[in-house]
Amino acid sequence: MGHIQSEGKSSRRLVRAAAILLLAGLVTQGCGGSGAEPEAAEAESAISLPTENITAASFGCISDLTAVDRFFVGNLNGDIDATIAVAGSEEGGVYPVGSVVQLVPTEVMVKRESGFDAVTKDWEYFDLDISAAETKILTRGAAEVKNRFGNSCQDCHVKAAPQFDLICKSDHGCDPIPINDVMIRALQKTDPRCEAQELTTEEAEGLQQLQAALTA
Repeated sequence: MGHIQSEGKSSRRLVRAAAILLLAGLVTQGCGGSGAEPEAAEAESAISLPTENITAASFGCISDLTAVDRFFVGNLNGDIDATIAVAGSEEGGVYPVGSVVQLVPTEVMVKRESGFDAVTKDWEYFDLDISAAETKILTRGAAEVKNRFGNSCQDCHVKAAPQFDLICKSDHGCDPIPINDVMIRALQKTDPRCEAQELTTEEAEGLQQLQAALTA
């Protein structure tokens, strides 16, 4: 299959258009993810993940995380093996504190300490604004969180079967999202915080379809 390099002005405009479409609320399954993990000493002292310990600097290039299924996971407390074990289990399970789950670059979920919020099963939702230069947190919190276009993360994730701890996969009971796996991979590979990655012809066409939907 042919490849196309995700560089140049026209490609950047295409990526930006796809990101706008994403942020417009067409993707709500992916309210989750993370960036750089803390050093070991910080992980031990931040086990309860107080709010002030999670900042925009906690989130970076999506592909620096570990791929599981079609999303990426990490753990801000360094307990990545436990996070991967739950993410990869067909039976489900409760994610350990510090887990991060991310489908697309602009939306993140972080598993907080017990008692953070019973309604969200202690998940905190983050809506991000990203660029090559920086990451900004636009909104964060529990069930009240909506992205800038008024779409609720909790309304999507609450439909996951109970054993999956509010995490959506295609067979977990959540409503389907209106973008396919090819488009998801393209969005992941064009995270502006990551080094440039080649897109397959199929992925480039997926971004073009997103752009067409945006301008229709």
